[in-house]
Amino acid sequence: MNPLARRRIGRIALNAAGVAVFLFAVFPVYWMVATAFKPNDQIFTTSFIPFPSPASMDHVQRVFTKGVGELPIWQYLLNSAVVALSAVVLGAVFALLAATAVARFRFRFRTSFLILLLIVQMVPAEALLIPLFTMVKRIGLYDQLLGLIVINVGLTLPFSVWMLRTFVAAVPKELEEASWIDGAGRFTTFWRVLFPLVAPGLVATSIFAFITTWNEFVFALTLINDQGKYTMPVALKFFVGQRSTDWGGIMAASTLMTIPVLVFFLLVQRRMVSGLVAGAVKG
Repeated sequence: MNPLARRRIGRIALNAAGVAVFLFAVFPVYWMVATAFKPNDQIFTTSFIPFPSPASMDHVQRVFTKGVGELPIWQYLLNSAVVALSAVVLGAVFALLAATAVARFRFRFRTSFLILLLIVQMVPAEALLIPLFTMVKRIGLYDQLLGLIVINVGLTLPFSVWMLRTFVAAVPKELEEASWIDGAGRFTTFWRVLFPLVAPGLVATSIFAFITTWNEFVFALTLINDQGKYTMPVALKFFVGQRSTDWGGIMAASTLMTIPVLVFFLLVQRRMVSGLVAGAVKG
């Protein structure tokens, strides 16, 4: 077999593997959306029905009109949005400052600190549930969205700091030194030179933090007792009864739950692209 044919076969095999991975990842989302628009007789059948025929809006209308657990679904979406956006903003600020300090300064136990970040990230969240519950209750943040925000910032911060550190370290120090020669102060250099170049990494970590916080269930269920403060993942448990499960309602509510994530990604992906070409110094 000549090299050209071998490369062509390798390219076809690689593309086929990529398509297979894509279909494997997208199929659960497709099945969720399709089930949200299927009537009950098609949901509970043993036959494979790839598309709802005919499509039914009963489950979506029921979620909109009757709400979830005697409260409108917008209440849970608002709570999730408040927690997720607050955790993203606070986490981005702390992560950027910590990553800059780790990447730009040399201090004792710096390597130990970086290793500790990895160790903390490997600890299962369930192992931290009891001590964090005790801490939150002692400081008076139990059954408060603020307590949930603080916990989610702590859960996403180690990965964000580790990831942003590589972006900050990749920015040449000569760019900052050039801005100092031009008369810029440290804050101006940080905001006008370093921040635009690190913006793509900040957006990437923000997406990770938003998705992680938006889908978080265990801490939201444990730290929040007031139904009016439930987030969307906790609200989905109202569709599960002792003797039956409302799969149509779960899929309809889950489909609505994915829309804010898509909107958030579409809003920040432009910043990710623009950050790649932002930032410049005088030549």
